[in-house]
Amino acid sequence: MRINSKLSLSKGLKALTLALTLGVANNAVAGLNIFACEPEYAALAKELAPDAKIYSATTALQDPHQVQARPSLIAKMRQADLAICAGADLEVGWLPMLQMKSANAKVRSTDQGLFFAAEQIETLDQLDSVDRSMGDVHAKGNPHLHFDPKRMLDVAKALTAKMIQLDPEAKSDYDAALASFSLRWQAAIPKWQAKAKPLQGGKVIAYHSSFRYLFNWLGMEQVADLEPKPGIPPSSSHLASLLNRAKQGDVLAIIIASYQSERGADWLAERSELPVLVLPMSVGGNDQSVDLFSLYDSAIDLLLSAKQ
Repeated sequence: MRINSKLSLSKGLKALTLALTLGVANNAVAGLNIFACEPEYAALAKELAPDAKIYSATTALQDPHQVQARPSLIAKMRQADLAICAGADLEVGWLPMLQMKSANAKVRSTDQGLFFAAEQIETLDQLDSVDRSMGDVHAKGNPHLHFDPKRMLDVAKALTAKMIQLDPEAKSDYDAALASFSLRWQAAIPKWQAKAKPLQGGKVIAYHSSFRYLFNWLGMEQVADLEPKPGIPPSSSHLASLLNRAKQGDVLAIIIASYQSERGADWLAERSELPVLVLPMSVGGNDQSVDLFSLYDSAIDLLLSAKQ
């Protein structure tokens, strides 16, 4: 009986050791559990951590300024090791609520598992002070930085460092993924610039400042905003003033994002005979934008279509 007991104990210890070993291996394979505030950062995370579990809180057909702290989002944030957000107060209306209700200490501080893309680069349009009379503006700068390829590469490098901080055992995997992404991204930039060369100097009327970085990168100019103030829908008097600007003959198109209302743009287009271009704001904004690379291709192709 004693021999059998020892054998059983030995088998039990071996089984426990095997189970623990497999558990560690499975955790390593599973990688990080990532909560992305916007689809562009879910797409970037997929490039840099292909084995991670990645969830996007919003879609390209949603206004990222206005998100409801739904129970499903709270549950996803509760499980997250890393939360990746644009920052510059883009998510200020809903992210703090998710952090509070999820009670997940991992994603409350940038010292741990909270990552803001805007904090990794120099944002455009920073303001010394803001007040309510200015509308929905961001003192820390324009948060829609994902349409600047060089800034996005800096974000990718910083995000890789954050992933290594949280998951140091997989450092070589993250380094390899970053090297692959960087190589492909840097090869794509001159191709995009060459394709978009006819757009240099082009003038557009656009909704909000959603594509500020795209226009800045391509050498285009947004000469007027469909909103009288950021976050305020266009009034009839404001649209009438835009009509005078549109009829000057130097505007290429009226631009709106995939989640923005077309009503004001259509009113102006009918009277000015300018085309309305609906650009994908992020990955998934149209059928062509399936990742970051095709998002850029689609946006540039659509802008070029107004030149034809």
